[in-house]
Amino acid sequence: MSTIAAPAAPQSLGGAQTAPVSLKSAIGFSLLAIAGTVLFGFLSGTKSASFGLVDTGREASALAAWLAFAVALAAAAWFAALWVRDRRSGHAPARWVRAALAAAVVVFLLSVLGVAGVTVVTLSAPLVGWTASVVMLAIAAYSVWLTVARRRTPGWAGALFAAAFVVAFLVWIVAGGRDATPYISLAGLLAGAVTLAVPLVFGSLSGVLCERSGIVNIAIEGQLLMGAFSAAVGATVAHNVYVGLVSAAVAGALVSLVLALVSIKYLVNQIIVGVVLNVLVVGLTNFLFSTLLTENPEGLNKPPHLGSIEIPILADVPVIGPILFRQSLVGYLMYVAVIVVYVGLFHTRWGLRVRAVGEHPQAADTLGVNVNRTRFWNTILGGAVAGIGGSFFTLVAVDAFSKEMSAGRGYIALAALIFGRWNPIGAFLASLLFGFADNLQSIITIIGSPVPSQFMAMLPYVVTVFAVAGLVGRSRPPAMEGIPYVKQ
Repeated sequence: MSTIAAPAAPQSLGGAQTAPVSLKSAIGFSLLAIAGTVLFGFLSGTKSASFGLVDTGREASALAAWLAFAVALAAAAWFAALWVRDRRSGHAPARWVRAALAAAVVVFLLSVLGVAGVTVVTLSAPLVGWTASVVMLAIAAYSVWLTVARRRTPGWAGALFAAAFVVAFLVWIVAGGRDATPYISLAGLLAGAVTLAVPLVFGSLSGVLCERSGIVNIAIEGQLLMGAFSAAVGATVAHNVYVGLVSAAVAGALVSLVLALVSIKYLVNQIIVGVVLNVLVVGLTNFLFSTLLTENPEGLNKPPHLGSIEIPILADVPVIGPILFRQSLVGYLMYVAVIVVYVGLFHTRWGLRVRAVGEHPQAADTLGVNVNRTRFWNTILGGAVAGIGGSFFTLVAVDAFSKEMSAGRGYIALAALIFGRWNPIGAFLASLLFGFADNLQSIITIIGSPVPSQFMAMLPYVVTVFAVAGLVGRSRPPAMEGIPYVKQ
């Protein structure tokens, strides 16, 4: 039997093997640094931008600031100790330790401002723009040097580059307002971004659950819309928002049931099935809305409202208080869902089986895992999660169902899933980016910024294209995604 030899790995002059280093990171950093220098440096203007650290109309809480200061200081010290311990033992610190340390430092700095009684921060656009430009150009040059030396760009460089770019971009876009010193509430901006991202997070988590097991879930849009419709009808008939939540989950699961049966049992192309389901749900909900809900809106389309649940003291922590501790029930469920899906996928036996089914179903089957059953139940679970996200539209955002009210957010959630690299945390952060852009385009219209709101609407999609192309990191789907499994 003949065999095909694998190509030899590239070798250095000394004979040692060297791993190939992609040019994409260096090219991406360089292009963004040049664009940032032009926009934030040369086109920065002369004005300043002001950012409020507390919600408009609310007073800063000294107790909340001191509490955040103490907790953030203790957390930063703890995670720093873990980082030092790992470094001394010769191991690279875990990703979650580095991320938690960075988050604790940010919260600590914000709490310092709160303790000092600072409620408004004013930043000079040219000063911030040129400082960020120097930082970005230095990181781009460093990345190019590492690439020439056949070394990879470290993660901290990308994080620092992203932070500099975002801060400079925000100052630049706000400083372009019509007032002498334009002002926006940073706390309100971020809290609004999280609120707008709630259905996107649930939709992207649905995609993670399905696609990690090998099922392409294009039907997120239909699951969100059906969840919104069922939540409105269920909550109205029962006069209970919790019945609406359960109805939304069941409706999303039923849409996924069709996807699972047709794609797993009858081996129909999963992308085609997802598109057909989206069109079917749009037509079905439009028909029922026109024939039933408009005829009896009081009895079928007037659900109770899920208001915000505010945790005392913690909700007044500068900037992060409204984000974490002043949310609706669906908002709190979003945080729980992200944590549960992440821990379940990467730290449990169930998650190991799900990932094995999506990457190498033949090997999983050999080890006794029922591949198609795992895919079936994961698809049903993903639909239920998306359905809960759809309840946000009718129980939180507005108090009634309307035609096609999901407005394509299922497709945005799909983009967030890809940008987040099929990881629950990554999908969550990508959804926040889309929510941030959505909220910011409304705010810049109010303050009179010359930057077109359509630019902000398209920006997350441009970043997603870069992510898929690999310019901001490798984005690889599960190996057997979309490929039916037939047991031999």
